[in-house]
Amino acid sequence: MPQNKRILIINPFGIGDVLFSTPLIRNLKYYYPDAYIGYCCGERIAPVLENNPNIDKVIPFTRGDFKRLWQQSKLKAVRISFKYLREILSCQFNLYFDLSLEHRYSLLLKLLGVKRRIGFNFQNRGRFLTDKINIKGYEDKHIIEYYLDLLRLVHLKPKYRNLEVFLSTAEVDWARSFLREKKPQAFLVGIVPGGGASWGAMRYLKHWPAERFARVCDALVERFNAQIIVFADKSESRIGRTVVDFMRHPCIDAVGKTDLRQFIALLAQCEMIITNDGGPLHLSVALDRKTISIFGLVDARIYGPYPPGPRHIVVKGNFAPRFYYRNFKLPEYKYAEECLQSISADEVLGAAEKLLKR
Repeated sequence: MPQNKRILIINPFGIGDVLFSTPLIRNLKYYYPDAYIGYCCGERIAPVLENNPNIDKVIPFTRGDFKRLWQQSKLKAVRISFKYLREILSCQFNLYFDLSLEHRYSLLLKLLGVKRRIGFNFQNRGRFLTDKINIKGYEDKHIIEYYLDLLRLVHLKPKYRNLEVFLSTAEVDWARSFLREKKPQAFLVGIVPGGGASWGAMRYLKHWPAERFARVCDALVERFNAQIIVFADKSESRIGRTVVDFMRHPCIDAVGKTDLRQFIALLAQCEMIITNDGGPLHLSVALDRKTISIFGLVDARIYGPYPPGPRHIVVKGNFAPRFYYRNFKLPEYKYAEECLQSISADEVLGAAEKLLKR
């Protein structure tokens, strides 16, 4: 086994969760500058980690990808699984950080010969870890703080806490060219009315009403001479299209027209982003953009902008915390929808005006 640190991190969750681990990655690279760091995440999420100078290898395959491939072709699923298993073996990892909150990955890494396996013991799923922190769930602090707690198990203290995402010069140039063609005014506000893919069919529980997004957009055009750009991926094009259609003023329509890297590059050109809770919020924070985020029954203390500060305003629904999404259990649908309905367009517009005056 090589003496140098060869570190593997596995996180099978969504964009936000992977971004939440970037401070962990940065700290590991700071303390172990010669370490080889690999990161295993879902194929859909892998582009978020492109150009990250602290990562040597991205392995875009998780159990979710296997299940999806298995439904398409069992032979293909097995073939690709063995391909990535061989890649992991060839890297000779000797230190593993498990962010999956389950036992399958740590068992696999044990069988592959990784001696030190670090992670969380959630519902006794950490039984194949060599070093673990017992948790009941993510309850009383931001997920990033939980991830950084793992450094204690290797006797390190967190030095970096900011989210990170990296764009290439070519991507920045593409975004500027895209916007020049649309002839935007200087002050650009990004609108992301979707809920992201991580909640699957239940993502609508994060959707603040499209017509209220449109009202805020029109007011920003009239009061600040803002140029609005509306984003949504193809799976949520309906709500994005609804915002565009409800607006009285013209906007830049980017609904279903960008891949993930192009979306990130365009977010970086915005002065401010107004979005529901989800991955786009955390991409915006990582890009150091001003944000207005709309939270229903998801606890912003745990899943909100991090680190909190004057560039980020959270607008929360008017419901008691006992109804919140906790420990990966969805709230009752009626409460989630009522909570978002309790947030008025004037509240969001007021937050935007406050942030812009800063």
